[in-house]
Amino acid sequence: MNTAESSTVASDLAWFKSSYSGAEGGDCVEVAAGTGSVHIRDSKAVAGPVVRVSRAAWAGFLQGA
Repeated sequence: MNTAESSTVASDLAWFKSSYSGAEGGDCVEVAAGTGSVHIRDSKAVAGPVVRVSRAAWAGFLQGA
């Protein structure tokens, strides 16, 4: 299951960006763990949409990456 949500819904989350993104910004995503779900957004558009997936779906993604 994944859903898109507005950035205001996820504004209280602690977001983490990959250490590979560098100081110049670059093409990167940010991830935040919520209660029962993981939130993903574009680090260059933090006010944009947020994709929410279940923790199981995120674990499966990481396992396959």
